[in-house]
Amino acid sequence: MTEGLQLRHHSADEAEGILDQLVDLYLEVYAGGGEFYSEDRYRRQLSMHMQRVGWELVTATVDAALLGYIYGFPLPRRTRWWDGIQEPVPPGFTEEDGSRTFALSELLVHPARRRRGVATALHDELIGIRTEVRATLLVRPDNSVAQDLYRTLGWGKATKLRPNWENAPTFDVLVRTAAG
Repeated sequence: MTEGLQLRHHSADEAEGILDQLVDLYLEVYAGGGEFYSEDRYRRQLSMHMQRVGWELVTATVDAALLGYIYGFPLPRRTRWWDGIQEPVPPGFTEEDGSRTFALSELLVHPARRRRGVATALHDELIGIRTEVRATLLVRPDNSVAQDLYRTLGWGKATKLRPNWENAPTFDVLVRTAAG
């Protein structure tokens, strides 16, 4: 664990004050990732997500320097989160009621601060307090480091999905029940 690590919860209003820092870290983490990981697209995504009911951000800092963050929100009754599923899923899998599923949208750690427990600390801080029955996230199939981390944190692959976003890659859909 990184010495002096501080975790802090932020509402959407509070996150507005550090928006540029969040975007800058995103761009550093995904540098060279292609058009999908552009600043413009991420700013639009982040802005849309911050408007979601129940959106929450947790930041990790040391001496006020942003090392990483995680954010997500409960899926509403009418959600497009599941649009683009490419494999069959069990009946009812995509049905939402506003309190069934928490969508973990981003978990980022500065490249120089990885493999020090920051991602796990962020994950546990946010996911550990959720009251939804399950959580879900999208991860690239070729991101073996993230895949391995999520597997050790109790996540399992449910299906594949290609979001209806411009230049979006195909992702593995991972799910974790509240019990982990």
